[in-house]
Amino acid sequence: MEQFAIGGDLPVRRLGFGAMHLPTDAGPARENAIAVARRAVELGITLIDTAHLYGGGANEELLAEALHPYPDDLVVTTKVGVVRTGDDWKYDGRPESLRVQVDEGLRRLRVERIELLQLHRIDPETPLADQLGALRDLRDEGKIGRIGLSEVTVDELARAREIVDIASVQNRYSLLDREHEAVLDACEAAGIAFLPWRPVLGAASSGGAELTAVAAELGVTTAQVGLAWLLARSPVILPIPGTANVAHLEENFAAAEVKLTGEHLERLGA
Repeated sequence: MEQFAIGGDLPVRRLGFGAMHLPTDAGPARENAIAVARRAVELGITLIDTAHLYGGGANEELLAEALHPYPDDLVVTTKVGVVRTGDDWKYDGRPESLRVQVDEGLRRLRVERIELLQLHRIDPETPLADQLGALRDLRDEGKIGRIGLSEVTVDELARAREIVDIASVQNRYSLLDREHEAVLDACEAAGIAFLPWRPVLGAASSGGAELTAVAAELGVTTAQVGLAWLLARSPVILPIPGTANVAHLEENFAAAEVKLTGEHLERLGA
C-alpha cells in the first residue's frame, strides 16, 4: 500500500483506522474491540486515530491494552482540546489545560512522546497563538513529535501555519460530503496530511445511482468505492474509517486494492 510521510518524516500507510467506535466498557464488547485493534495492526495498518474525547481517555487506554508495546512502524495519533465538565463536553484550549491533557494522553497510551498530536477543535475563547504556542512548547520539550488541527477553515489553517508548523488536518470529508474541498486543496498545496473523518458517510448505505453502478461494475461495496475514491482524490489524503467489527475492518482495508479507472473517477467526481 502507498505511503505518505506526515510532516515530511513520519511514514504511514495511507489507509488508517479510526478507533472512535471501539467499545471500552468491561465485558465481551471490550474483548472484541481489542481483537479489532489487533487485527488492524495484523493487516498492516500503521496509522490509528484516537482522542481524549473518546470516553474521556478510555479509548486511549483500550488501544494501549491491545497494542502496547507498539510495533515500530505504528503511529497512534490522539487529539486534545475538548474536556468533560460534569455531564458535558466543552472546548478547552487554555495552555495549562492542553499540557495536562497531553500528559494524561502520554500516560494512558504508555508512551514518552506522541508522534502526531492534533488540536481537536480551536477554542474560540483562547487566543490561537496561546493554544498553538503551548503545543509548540510541548513539541520542543519532546512530548509531541508533530502538531495537527481538526475541523478548521482555510483561513484558520493559514493563521495557524504562521504560528507553528502544521503536519496534518482532520476535517469531515467524503465522496458525498465535500464541504471542506478548499481545505483539502490547501493541504495538498502545502504537503499537509489530510485525515478525513467519517470518510464513508452515506456511501455505505445510499449514494445515488452512479456510486451504486460503479460498485456493481467492480464487484465491491459502495463503501469500498468511497474509500478508493478518497485515495485517488489526493496523495495527501489518509482516510481513517472506523468500525468495531473485524469483517467490516477487513472490507475497509481491502479498499486500498480497488482500482478506479479515469472514467470511474470522472463519473464519481460529478
